[in-house]
Amino acid sequence: MVRSKQQGVTLTGLIVALAVIGLVLVFAMRMIPAYIEYNAIKTAIVKTKAEGGTVRAMQAAFDRNTSINDVEAIRGTDLVFTRDDGDLEISFAYEKRLPLAGNVSILIDFSGTTDPSGIVAEASTAAP
Repeated sequence: MVRSKQQGVTLTGLIVALAVIGLVLVFAMRMIPAYIEYNAIKTAIVKTKAEGGTVRAMQAAFDRNTSINDVEAIRGTDLVFTRDDGDLEISFAYEKRLPLAGNVSILIDFSGTTDPSGIVAEASTAAP
């Protein structure tokens, strides 16, 4: 009868696997709220565009919509308004810095627009 050596995960392998899983979970726990906030901002600019009005009224409407979802990354004054064939488009871009531990952090760039082309306008090309 031939005996085979048992195989399985060693203690060292288990510790390494748990450390990797823990690291992935820490990244996810830090990043998921930022993406939820980003989706709330995208929804708010669509609602703001649908309400229409002057630029100042749309900025105020955006601030009202985002205050409900506790958005702190961007305000109505940070939005970029452009005219495209007579249609007003709203764009935004911002960075979110998420601290991990000590002096280590994650930097995520977010941007979005209501323009169907998907091109985010720069502040220098904005309509008055």
